[in-house]
Amino acid sequence: MSLNRREFLQALAIASAGGMGLHSELSYAQSGANSFYDLPKFGNVHLMHFTDCHAQLLPIYFREPNVNIGIGSQAGKTPHLVGEYFLRENGIAPGSRDAHAFTFLDFPSAANHYGRMGGFAHMATLIKKIKASRPGALLLDGGDTWQGSATALWTQGQDMVDAALALGVDVMTAHWEMTLGEQRVLEIVQKDFQNKIAFIAQNISTSDFSDEVFAPYVIREMNGIPIAIIGQAFPYTPVANPRYFTPNWTFGIQEANLQTTIDHARSKGAKVVVLLSHNGMDVDLKLASRVRGLDAILGGHTHDGVPIPVKVKNAGGITLVTNAGSNGKFLGILDFDVRGGKPVDFRYKLLPIFSDLLPADQKISDLVSGIRKPFESRLNEKLAVTDELLYRRGNFNGSFDQLILDGLMIQKNAEIAFSPGFRWGTSLLPGQAITMEGLMDQTAITYPYTTDSLMTGEAIKIVLEDVADNLFNPDPYYQQGGDMVRVGGLRYTIDPNAGMGSRISNMELNGVLIEAGKNYRVAGWAPVSEDARNSPTEPIWDLIARHLKDVKIIKPKKLNEPIIKGVTNNLGIAPLNKA
Repeated sequence: MSLNRREFLQALAIASAGGMGLHSELSYAQSGANSFYDLPKFGNVHLMHFTDCHAQLLPIYFREPNVNIGIGSQAGKTPHLVGEYFLRENGIAPGSRDAHAFTFLDFPSAANHYGRMGGFAHMATLIKKIKASRPGALLLDGGDTWQGSATALWTQGQDMVDAALALGVDVMTAHWEMTLGEQRVLEIVQKDFQNKIAFIAQNISTSDFSDEVFAPYVIREMNGIPIAIIGQAFPYTPVANPRYFTPNWTFGIQEANLQTTIDHARSKGAKVVVLLSHNGMDVDLKLASRVRGLDAILGGHTHDGVPIPVKVKNAGGITLVTNAGSNGKFLGILDFDVRGGKPVDFRYKLLPIFSDLLPADQKISDLVSGIRKPFESRLNEKLAVTDELLYRRGNFNGSFDQLILDGLMIQKNAEIAFSPGFRWGTSLLPGQAITMEGLMDQTAITYPYTTDSLMTGEAIKIVLEDVADNLFNPDPYYQQGGDMVRVGGLRYTIDPNAGMGSRISNMELNGVLIEAGKNYRVAGWAPVSEDARNSPTEPIWDLIARHLKDVKIIKPKKLNEPIIKGVTNNLGIAPLNKA
């Protein structure tokens, strides 16, 4: 038995009409809610995993994509399934609580029905419940934890460091954490985390002598079984983010070094070896096919909620590959039954965290309240009201991205605007106020500078082609795991299956073809060059806040999305009229 929020309230009403006392009413309703999280113990090795929370300490709304295209060998396969295709592949009933958690379908209505998701206080309650039946279970954090909110930016990640310690994180790897800079990362790892949280990354070395910057792995014993957790930080950090944040460190996939690390952990007695990865799902799938000795990859970065692990064959046997969603919406639980020195069976469950069904842990609630208190007035500043669903996630555009693009073009008096294809950023339902906190959820980065420049038509095409190749290169090792740069004003056609340099065509501005040699005024933000840091301009949140105050009410607007060729019947695209 399980109850959704509406059923929960109905249960209270029925109980009250029948003369039940308040205590009985709550007990009856809560027993149904608790059953959703009943997870029978299995095996003797237990790992809990969350990733890409992007500093969201409170419950949020987050709409999953209706466009997540897989190409080549990944077309129509996990994780490139959306909407009803996703439900069918994973055996999830339409209209159910899981259907809302994992898909975009009927999002505003379902969100109102089932309520917000995530929140560290609610996650803490679930973690305690899981640990009660699995003593010694380890909690793994896949990274993108110290970035994504106003308070994380304003405290240089200290809010999330304190929250992770209170939550009981055991092991962590990283990506956006690096945009706080080498010095700040080392300060946290060497002081706050010392002897408390293992910060691991086998693929980060010094650029001068190739020395390890962080421990490549840790071994923990559980029920007498040694378990190795290897860290894999985001391999393209100096490319996707400004190089000046990590000038002395190198990254990369480091496949050969990973194999050496696996072998070393095995030689030290590890009977279970797991990679805590921030590669992105497609990269992890390829990596799993090429290295041996990994029992599982617990992945992140691409924000894919994957309920059923993919079993990947390699020279050493089978590696399970998963990805645990984003924004604190999910907690993955991987149980291994280890016998005779090796796993013989497993169970995996990716549990959605419905904050209405999980009481808030008081200790974490008090911590979060304390973190927010100095910033409350600024966080709650009302900028505008939205009449449409505002969201970000999707390969080509989102309604919040469109709002940012429109603001850039208007405020910068530009013909065209570019906005990064970031996959983080919470969603707002129709009728909600857009507060400064809601805006910062989309824009809180350490390089927020806005730009205004003249670009030739040829240069614009080069930018689009480069980003398209990062997203749609048929070799996952050349994908950086983000989404396509969002474009305002300019219309274009894209063929994801075409070769590098040939995907973009028919670029138009106001119905007129773009000329290669002509200059166009282009606005943007989040430049990665050091020149932008040395000559800082207005941060994006100030520009968009001004725009929102001018507009006051955000009306529904058609997204400026490209015409997509060559993807007929692709299971990673679903029409927006079902959104």
